[in-house]
Amino acid sequence: MNDLLAAVGLLLVLEGTLYALFPQGMINMMKRIPEMPPASLRLTGIVSLAVGWIIVKIVRS
Repeated sequence: MNDLLAAVGLLLVLEGTLYALFPQGMINMMKRIPEMPPASLRLTGIVSLAVGWIIVKIVRS
């Protein structure tokens, strides 16, 4: 449970950093998301999931 809370905290730190450093860039990115085809969004999600899983596996082993 501690690992899960640490992971959520790290996620919030990283996302908060992006909003703090690049607010206009984040706004522009969010405006473009509805224009993207669902297949591209799905592929991006799957790739992100896989990369995240690999990083966790490497760090935890």
